[in-house]
Amino acid sequence: MSEKVRREMPINREPEISKLTSTFITEDGYERNHCAQPTEGQLNARTHRVLIDGCVRNPLNLSITGLRSDFLQHEVACALQCAGNRRHDMRTMVRDVQGIDWSDGAVMNCRWRGPLLKDVLEKAGLVGIENTEGTHVAFASFQVECQEDSWYGASIPLSRALDPDKEVILALERNGKPLSVRHGYPVRIITPGLAGARAVKWLDKITVQKEESPNYYMQRDYKALPPQAVDSESAEKYWGVTPPVQEMPVNSVIASPRTGETVKRNSDGKVACHGYALPSGDGGPVVRVEISTDGGRTWSEAEFEHHAEEGRWTWKFWRANVAMAPGKSRVIVSKATDASGQTQPAVPNWNLRGVCYNGYGEARDLTIQ
Repeated sequence: MSEKVRREMPINREPEISKLTSTFITEDGYERNHCAQPTEGQLNARTHRVLIDGCVRNPLNLSITGLRSDFLQHEVACALQCAGNRRHDMRTMVRDVQGIDWSDGAVMNCRWRGPLLKDVLEKAGLVGIENTEGTHVAFASFQVECQEDSWYGASIPLSRALDPDKEVILALERNGKPLSVRHGYPVRIITPGLAGARAVKWLDKITVQKEESPNYYMQRDYKALPPQAVDSESAEKYWGVTPPVQEMPVNSVIASPRTGETVKRNSDGKVACHGYALPSGDGGPVVRVEISTDGGRTWSEAEFEHHAEEGRWTWKFWRANVAMAPGKSRVIVSKATDASGQTQPAVPNWNLRGVCYNGYGEARDLTIQ
């Protein structure tokens, strides 16, 4: 089977890890939806418009043609990751959580192209904003009614939207081709370093406003609630005071071997392993991945593969050969560190929604021959 379907309706799926890590630039990326996917007939690049409003001097009503022709096009290579990536590990390694049981394939590393959000906002002209603190840029899609709201929305700080180094774009292309419907056609927001929940697909509207998006998926989901929120009832008092997930944490995953596998050592008594590593929010690139076979008492450094597209926001592929004695119930763990010095913990704090899990990458219950 080439994929794992986590929910049939709306469709939520992730590729098998072996397929996902077979290429540095991802073609078959995960899908995370809170609504039915719009039909191709419903979406039309010739007629689609994106409204820019709110605290702007000149509200805009932009066509896809205008987004292509009236602004410089910017390409950014970055990993896009569901905030629930590795939720299964939090559920099984720490304690049970709420939410779809994502494994470690809810991520894709792609080249995205379109105008910078900064350039679009500058054309609209900001007004009524003395400083950017507390001001957000909200994104909305009204194409399809969602499970918990009539529309899907998210927002990011205005300061991030205006920073060209953050490379936030209105993506029209993925990997050199127009977006597919499942990846946001005809236009979506791409916010490098931030949770995929902020990268709104099927984008209709951008609003500069002095508060976060009021959408359900900004206010009542995708939050790392404190450990005191142990169920839906006890979580109620924390939703309004817990900030939404924005930046994702540094992470690494062992793609091979996988938990429960039987592995043959090579001629020099070592086991070959490989995987991917992701930087924290703005902290990229990943600069080191270490491997341990004794529970983290000692570590050896993995080697990176080198790819022309790699950069601050992308994942990195790593490989290592580690000495292991024959036997059962063996464990290999991985730990990534990025340029900002952020390092994976052995086990992160538990949260009810199981978001942002970044404990050591693990391959457990291995039989070594």
